[in-house]
Amino acid sequence: MSLFERPPLGAVGDAVPHESADLHVTGQALYTDDLGVRLQGLLHAWPLQAPHAHARLLKLDTAPALNVPGVVRVLSAADVPGVNDAGVKHDEPLFPTEVMFYGHAVCWVLADSADAARLGAEAIQAEYEVLPAVLTIAEAVAAESFQGSQPTLRRGDVSLGFEQAAHIFEGEFEFGGQEHFYLETNAALAYTDESGQMFIQSSTQHPTETQEIVAHVLGLTSSQVTVQCLRMGGGFGGKEMQPHGFAAIAALGATLTGRPVRLRLNRTQDLTMTGKRHPFHARWKVGFDESGGLTALQATLSSDGGWSLDLSEPVLARALCHIDNAYFIPHIEVLGRICKTNKTSQTAFRGFGGPQGMLVIEDILGRCAPLLGLEAADLRQRNFYAPGEATPYGQPVRHAERLQGVWQTLLQKSEFAARQAEIRTFNASNPHTKRGLAITPVKFGISFNFTAYNQAGALVHVYKDGSVLINHGGTEMGQGLHTKMIQVAATALGVPLKCVRLAPTRTDKVPNTSATAASSGADLNGGAIKDACDQIKERLAAVAAGALGVHPNDVRFENGRVYPLGHPDQGMDFAKLVHDAYHLRTQLWAAGYYRTPGLHWDRAAMQGEPFKYFSYGASVSEVEVDGFTGAYRLLRADLLHDVGDSLSPLIDIGQVEGGFVQGAGWLTLEELRWDTSNGPHRGRLATQSASTYKLPSFSEMPETFNVALLEQATEDGVVYGSKAVGEPPLMLAISVREALRQAAAAFGPSGRPQQLASPATPEAVFWALEEARQVRGEVVAADD
Repeated sequence: MSLFERPPLGAVGDAVPHESADLHVTGQALYTDDLGVRLQGLLHAWPLQAPHAHARLLKLDTAPALNVPGVVRVLSAADVPGVNDAGVKHDEPLFPTEVMFYGHAVCWVLADSADAARLGAEAIQAEYEVLPAVLTIAEAVAAESFQGSQPTLRRGDVSLGFEQAAHIFEGEFEFGGQEHFYLETNAALAYTDESGQMFIQSSTQHPTETQEIVAHVLGLTSSQVTVQCLRMGGGFGGKEMQPHGFAAIAALGATLTGRPVRLRLNRTQDLTMTGKRHPFHARWKVGFDESGGLTALQATLSSDGGWSLDLSEPVLARALCHIDNAYFIPHIEVLGRICKTNKTSQTAFRGFGGPQGMLVIEDILGRCAPLLGLEAADLRQRNFYAPGEATPYGQPVRHAERLQGVWQTLLQKSEFAARQAEIRTFNASNPHTKRGLAITPVKFGISFNFTAYNQAGALVHVYKDGSVLINHGGTEMGQGLHTKMIQVAATALGVPLKCVRLAPTRTDKVPNTSATAASSGADLNGGAIKDACDQIKERLAAVAAGALGVHPNDVRFENGRVYPLGHPDQGMDFAKLVHDAYHLRTQLWAAGYYRTPGLHWDRAAMQGEPFKYFSYGASVSEVEVDGFTGAYRLLRADLLHDVGDSLSPLIDIGQVEGGFVQGAGWLTLEELRWDTSNGPHRGRLATQSASTYKLPSFSEMPETFNVALLEQATEDGVVYGSKAVGEPPLMLAISVREALRQAAAAFGPSGRPQQLASPATPEAVFWALEEARQVRGEVVAADD
């Protein structure tokens, strides 16, 4: 069978619970920080964080720390035997001499307890020369403080596009970042094992890169370092690059002391030391023809990259590649640039730049629709990609007809038109409360836009008793990847789920792993597992064919039985076949491999086909806004999302729901605030705890929440016809923001553009509706 074809019976497609669900809800699931109690002589690491956004380290007197009972050692740059750098761009000193953000760790204390390590850090005497700090995108642009490449996405001739336009509008839009706020903070546990290798338990989405960074800090080869990731308590992109330095600190401490070292950030440390979603500023000019069709878009996107590059370049590239979202724009020119600021190094976050790019075009359409005399939903629909059209970077939009299909289905199921009429009636009779209703689409490209990462490996063992052990290069952060991989293996081998066990992700079992990111975990690792299983099954089929007297192609594997085609009653148990195959000296294990075919990308020209396929979706959101406070309720949300043929529907529904809520948090609640004053705490993150940073909770959930997966949506060329689910649903939440725009606009006269800050907190909504009321007052005064 081909990669995407499914057997008539198999575990894929079944709605099974998460493989660790019982462990999660009972508190028995083990995480990195739970493993240290098993080790004798465990040391704890604690950072000394600098109290300046930008400063030169003049003096570091660590002697007082060593006088604190329990303190064993203080780690500094002089202790590094290899390269003093924790990044892949060599711009992130592990121990800096120049402080680049408020909270930057300049050294680490090791002690017998976390309290002793903390007291030791407090005893260290450090002197700094304070330097000027750049904190905002506006300050960076004024100072021309940029880093990395400045790509431009082009198609056609924007000058011609604006000549063809009947309507031209200009504007700008700045929107904030987002804190990952995973349940488990960054953690690492390192020790030298009995064979002399450095063994690290790390909460990391990219074990191989953690392995490589630790190796170059310690001056070792990758083969001398093993990284294991048992599971993560959330990642969302925040553990793709950020964990490497913390693992390196733990490993360095273990090397120098000969004792195991535990490093776990507390919540405030994690918030003040690790990167966020990139904030963006967009300046744009857009043209429409008489019917509302887009003719041209010219824009500059400036992202806030923080103090180092991290993943800012590919994040920006993906933002540029998603500024079109679901819309065909004939003439386009978008410049991207990364601001260098004295803040945490901003990093990957679910969607990886895609949400930022999409938000720009959706904000433009939401603003411009009233000026064109159109309903926002109508303006969006008439600009959808049609079959045969291609993106600005040259990739054909395959299955573009699904956009219309998803849109029309959702309009019907959500009763959009009837509810629009009801809302108009409600708003007309309620002067102090208004409702808004919006629908927005999603078109999200799936694959890493760094082509080399689009590969994966797996190791599958079949034991003599018929049991199966699988190991793959993906990491589990709660998203259900391991559950799906067990289902893939069970289906490929034709055995029940209970026969398959999964081993933790570790670099000495499956090497050279790609990050579990870009929504590609199931595509890549599923392809690799199926490849390994197919190799084993081919060998077993040859053995079975001899026993059953049929051709190997006519042997069927199903639900733990192996039988001739058309004769399920004449077969044997899978376990017996495996037993017999072993005694015939048949190889019962295999290393699988998968590389995504058909990808090519010219990063300099911003042209090519970087994505295997597009995931489509749409959402309808209805909100109610209080005119006195700006407070709002999300009354109802209807989501329809394309995951191909779902590998695991229960997991996928959960991912769509969670992604939507997390996206709504970014767009409406979660506001990062830094001290931008010229006072002594300039650059300090003010929202550094759950009491000051507002996360979505049950009270922000839609009162009515309808979520469905698109039916009959097989994606050929992907494991069992499925599609990625991790990131695309987050962008469905844009409909919540657009509904808030509609509600705020309802406080004013029709036909005017309604601006709305992002995040659209109750305060932001209040000022937006207050602006609408003022315009209404001016119109009434003029009429009088």
